[in-house]
Amino acid sequence: MTTDTTTTPTTTSTTTTAKYPSFVRIPRRLDVDRLAPSFSEAMGRLDEAAAADAERAGVDPALRELVRLRASQLNGCAYCVDMHSRAAADVGVDAQRLLALPVWRESSFFTAAERAALELAEAVVRVSAAEVPAAVVEGLVAEVGQEAAAAVLVLVVTVVAWNGVGATARCWSPARRA
Repeated sequence: MTTDTTTTPTTTSTTTTAKYPSFVRIPRRLDVDRLAPSFSEAMGRLDEAAAADAERAGVDPALRELVRLRASQLNGCAYCVDMHSRAAADVGVDAQRLLALPVWRESSFFTAAERAALELAEAVVRVSAAEVPAAVVEGLVAEVGQEAAAAVLVLVVTVVAWNGVGATARCWSPARRA
């Protein structure tokens, strides 16, 4: 691996002092957008359809981004974690809730609907280890209704697919922000 030599100055002076150290550059493994353009386009349409269904079902934008972010955290997709943490902040999720997301079960910062959706997201991500319990689906339906529960499920399934591509191919890199 090579290191990224890009630095951000701490002041307007011309010194070489960096605000941030030289971070390690994570190399791309596969340029999926270029190598599999039909798939990439189809994934984009799938994502748009999942978002439209969530919007139509009245799924709260904060809940949408929290489940996308949590699934991305569990799946280790740096690009998706960056994107969905910014999107969550943009729809009003504050920093304290974002920082508590990995420990949401022990935190009182999440609504009953968010907790039910996060439970489903984690169960779907871990489906290879154990089936998604009926109680998890029923709990989400009880909180948000069937239509919104279905919309949350397709959001999670879609982000899990994106995570699989992003974490494996490392085809997209989040940009460092000051």
